[in-house]
Amino acid sequence: MSYTAPDFDPPQQRRFRRAPLAVGLAALVPGALLGWVVYEGVGKPGGNSGGGGGQAGAAAPRSAAATASDDAKVPGAGPSPSAARPLQGKVVVIDPGHNPGNFQHTSEINQKVDIGTNWKECDTTGTSTNDGYTEARFTLDVAHRLRTLLERQGATVKMTRDGDQPAWGPCVTKRAEIGNEAHADAAISIHADGAPEGDRGFHVILPASVHSGAADTRPIVDSSRTLGEHIESDFARVTGSAPSNYVGGGTGLDVRKDLGGLNLSTVPKVFIECGNMRDSKDAALLTSGAWRQKAAQGMSEGIVSFLHG
Repeated sequence: MSYTAPDFDPPQQRRFRRAPLAVGLAALVPGALLGWVVYEGVGKPGGNSGGGGGQAGAAAPRSAAATASDDAKVPGAGPSPSAARPLQGKVVVIDPGHNPGNFQHTSEINQKVDIGTNWKECDTTGTSTNDGYTEARFTLDVAHRLRTLLERQGATVKMTRDGDQPAWGPCVTKRAEIGNEAHADAAISIHADGAPEGDRGFHVILPASVHSGAADTRPIVDSSRTLGEHIESDFARVTGSAPSNYVGGGTGLDVRKDLGGLNLSTVPKVFIECGNMRDSKDAALLTSGAWRQKAAQGMSEGIVSFLHG
């Protein structure tokens, strides 16, 4: 915008001489802008074609994104499917001890079955805390948590009982049979003990070498011990619980030949007594959902290390 004083009117000749200058400048500005755009788009003389200017700068983030995407496809650059699911193709059988319905089916569970070394009851009712939280409820809850963890690792998981099925039992012979027929890579029977107050801690029960009647544990003794040692170590580490102070001499391991679920197994199998339900301090742990999750995590890590290690 121009300003003219009231009593001053510039001569026409001066206005005429300025017009060509204004027109020339107007013509030069678009040309200069066009030259700058071409200059920047093609690249500065002697410079790196990807190093500067508007287009090169816009391309940089896309290049970084493409690199990140490609890294995921490079072996070792990210977790492989086998690393993320180390138990892919493995079968694990979980045996939640006892059954809530056993109390209503005492005649059935008291039937004697052949476990190789002798005859024992088909099943038992199990124990409970002093407040009435039953072992059967505890074992099923931990089994469900363990199943979820193992399935996330890629394992195929089979349960010897689940929810209200079966209504009682199954017998210890059937529990072993389920693992055998599944050709399980590992099997675990979950329990809690019913010892006197003051007896505390957990222990893992391993099969003794038995060759009697229908029982022959000789092919699985060594592998079952390895499985048990892995579970004992990881269970203690994850839960913070100490090995039993009344069984196993502080090792957290016990060997028995009187359990049908172990005697009749043809696959690596262990029992775990997660704690003593009759001890008030152990009971406080066993009745805690947070602790039961840790218990399941400890078992899961032990099984993973056994099968994948």
